[in-house]
Amino acid sequence: MRQADATLVAQLAEGLARRIDEQGLRPGTRLPSIRKMAEQSGVSRFTVVEAYDRLVARGLVQSRRGAGFFVRARSGPLAAVAPAPAHTLAAPARVDVAWLLRSMFRETSVHGMPGGAGLLPPDWLDPEMVAGAVRAVGRSVRGQLVSYGHPQGFLPLRQQIAASLQGEGVPAHPERNLLTTNGVTHALDLIARHLVKPGDTVLVEDPAWFLIFGRLAAFGTRLIGVPRGPDGPDTALLDRLAAEHKPKLFIINSAVHNPTGHTLSAGIAYDILRIAERHDFLVVEDDTYGDLHPGGAMKLAVLDRLRRVILVSGYSKMLAASLRVGYVAAHPDILQKLADLKMLAGLTSPELGERVIHRVLMEGQYRRHAERVRARVDEARRRCVQGLTALGLTVPREPHAGMFVWADCGRDSEVLAREAADQGLLLAPGTLFSPSQAPSSMVRFSVTMVDHNDIWAKLEKLFMPGLSCNNNGQHST
Repeated sequence: MRQADATLVAQLAEGLARRIDEQGLRPGTRLPSIRKMAEQSGVSRFTVVEAYDRLVARGLVQSRRGAGFFVRARSGPLAAVAPAPAHTLAAPARVDVAWLLRSMFRETSVHGMPGGAGLLPPDWLDPEMVAGAVRAVGRSVRGQLVSYGHPQGFLPLRQQIAASLQGEGVPAHPERNLLTTNGVTHALDLIARHLVKPGDTVLVEDPAWFLIFGRLAAFGTRLIGVPRGPDGPDTALLDRLAAEHKPKLFIINSAVHNPTGHTLSAGIAYDILRIAERHDFLVVEDDTYGDLHPGGAMKLAVLDRLRRVILVSGYSKMLAASLRVGYVAAHPDILQKLADLKMLAGLTSPELGERVIHRVLMEGQYRRHAERVRARVDEARRRCVQGLTALGLTVPREPHAGMFVWADCGRDSEVLAREAADQGLLLAPGTLFSPSQAPSSMVRFSVTMVDHNDIWAKLEKLFMPGLSCNNNGQHST
């Protein structure tokens, strides 16, 4: 049917697939030759070749050189694995990071879960902008994508990143100071692999992003938490811990701290660098959520000029999670070692995604896009704080920016997370955000839940049975 929505290739392939599934073409049957099928179907030989290739790719047909195409024998169906009930997340007796990560990324997860990953819903972002960049890259590069990219990353992208960082005051040179990575997680992994060995001490904030705890523990490092306040870490304690334990690294969120949403003050920033110099350790500045800050945040890399600070950031949060493009900005001596380690572990990072990011940045759309996303996140966060407060939770210090609210539920949040899981509700208990895994009444909420009334209803059932939820995430008796 030449006027149908499906192509001739798709029609021919699907028709043959149905006959195979319905046993009209039994295993071992030889399909008509390409010439004969083309004549019978009234299509070109190229159409038949492509349709047959699709059947081979689906495992329905086997190609035998010199003999033709034959229907493959079908093995029995795989035993079905009973899915977990839709209403439960099956929390273990001890809620741990592995369970939380599995729950975040399970196929049945939905946007808006209070304990979800740090991802924004597609309709808050601009998928068409990204898709347009993908199409433009596909039209322009052609054969260039069949080769390995540069070990340090796509040079035009590094040049754009360098220009942006230089505009903020970070003296980053695209050749000497920048390395692209498969996201921020990959960047932190490379840094840890290069700079720490079993038995070394690494200082981290408490609370902080839980994933880094697991990665560092896997390297045999000793983790020590430094309490984080609204203006930054407790620098007096940081000084004492550094003097006592001689750490190799201190890992910190400067702007838009995960999970609290707070931002480093200028005074604390200067103190951290003085302490790092006094005790001779490096500072890893994680700027994952920096683009959600309204501006003017203090960057350690600006003050330090990449002498002792290693800056990591990326674009996945603001553009698309599948675009795993991050970068490291560091002193040339460190950067070269990281580039060598990157090659040993996986040669280069995928250039296609880097070219897509370069296209978005080059066309000047990113700044306005980031402003739109930030405005929506800020409004959602305001409403989330109001909604959680109405449920009886407290937010000790409201976040300055970002997509999380760090709230006190007034009880053991790990027990609460297990109760929530029984209702199909994912919560991120505060105990996971501490390197000591100490009991905590804090919970990290994602602001993406703001418009999900079914989730608010479940939260009401957990915290204040008897309340009802209206359409705006606000609550009344």
